[in-house]
Amino acid sequence: MNTSRTANAIRNAFIFASLLAIVTSQAQAQLRMGSISANAMEKSVVMIRSVSQDFDYVTPWKQMTMGQGLGSGFIIEGDRILTNAHNVSNNKYIEVKKQNLAKRYPAVVTFIGHDCDLAVLAVLDQGFFSDMTALELGGIPAVNSTVQTYGFPVGGRQLSTTEGVVSRVQMGTYSHSQADAHLVVQTDAAINPGNSGGPVMQAGKVVGVAFQGLRAADNIGYMIPTTVIHHFLADIADGKYHGFGSLGFTFFPGLHSKSYARYLKVPADTQGIVILNTMMHSSVENIFQRNDVITKVDDYSIDNDGMVTIYGLSIHMSEVIEQKQIGDTVDIAFYRDGELVQHEATVALNRPILAYDRQYDVPPRYVVYAGLTFVPVTRNYLEVWGSSWLADMPFYLRYLFFDSERLNTDCERKEYVVLSEILPDEVNSYSSGFEDQVVDSVNGTPIRRLSDLPQALTSRDTGFLVIKFMGMERPLVLDAEKAEVAQHRTLEKYNVPSATNLEEQI
Repeated sequence: MNTSRTANAIRNAFIFASLLAIVTSQAQAQLRMGSISANAMEKSVVMIRSVSQDFDYVTPWKQMTMGQGLGSGFIIEGDRILTNAHNVSNNKYIEVKKQNLAKRYPAVVTFIGHDCDLAVLAVLDQGFFSDMTALELGGIPAVNSTVQTYGFPVGGRQLSTTEGVVSRVQMGTYSHSQADAHLVVQTDAAINPGNSGGPVMQAGKVVGVAFQGLRAADNIGYMIPTTVIHHFLADIADGKYHGFGSLGFTFFPGLHSKSYARYLKVPADTQGIVILNTMMHSSVENIFQRNDVITKVDDYSIDNDGMVTIYGLSIHMSEVIEQKQIGDTVDIAFYRDGELVQHEATVALNRPILAYDRQYDVPPRYVVYAGLTFVPVTRNYLEVWGSSWLADMPFYLRYLFFDSERLNTDCERKEYVVLSEILPDEVNSYSSGFEDQVVDSVNGTPIRRLSDLPQALTSRDTGFLVIKFMGMERPLVLDAEKAEVAQHRTLEKYNVPSATNLEEQI
């Protein structure tokens, strides 16, 4: 017998047995973790079915065709369902459903944050939660760590799980509003339609909410991190959602230029950002001036790119403000003419006159008089020009959309008003050239908000209605008496239920 060969065989067998034991132990551990995870997910993740109906922003008393959507959500403490706002926006009816069960439970939205794409639902039948498990929130997952995404992509009856690696943590634009930017976590776990609102898990805790993907690339998805979720849940604790605030200024990385830094009299080797301007009526309008150099927000030093070190990562300085609730304050250090200044600033919404975000859940405001339909200029209205709306909308509207803050010098202005549609009638014949124009005044009365219109339009001092538009030399002139007579006629002819809707979103 070959003893060497026998010894090798025994040694190889021992090594194989040891490896098998290790692999088996790991597999059993993974199986146990998977079993626990799957069991928890089955009692935590729900399918959301919603019926929605968008508004018509040109003919604002009408609504568009109804549509149905599918999404995901999960149970959090307090017998609540957390999901994405885009799953339940403009909803008419909502149902939630457990895995493998045919019964559907009616639900309602209790809180919704369109700026952060999060919503909380309540189920009308409290028995729904009897066997449900609330998930706990964790922290921000580390880059290169593994996460699991749960949900019901494409509406399947079975809960789906995809695994991926976290590749990036940064500030990014949320596609629901198309304007608000918050912290996002990027992963290569597949996030498909229907996954939205489902939990992204790591070590048995929620580290994010799946909410959008990148169409231009394969297997790139994004989750809303728990920093944003915690802010949302803390915000609604008082029974109302207020939103994420800002400091209301724009800046540029001017200190990269040593010459410019010396010009601003900033001490050598100082890093920071240079103020360009402040938003009218913002909480910092009377604090900052052009060319102020901000070097620190609270305890976070700002580098020349406007980044701070937070959560162990290099993140845009706005994340420091994102941690605050509306009404909270921050301490700001900045240089002005070479002198270091310390100032306290209040975090506020600081919304521009012409907001860049999409609006949801609120019927459009309007005024109809003698067949003339007036609405506020909003992104929703501008998007009626289709997928290429930025290029296809009228030049003056595009000019306003991009430069409204710089163009407006009227501190009393609250919004811009546009003539969105003309309902043809003999009183407004030959008026088609004024459609989509922004109203400047009616009979000399400045129109600074939609609610200025009703009284201005009924003025009969001269016997005429003289409507002037921004950027136009010629006015629209109507016979005031004939316009008043035509008002009831046009409302009835075009089935307009009310001449006005002036209710503003609070």
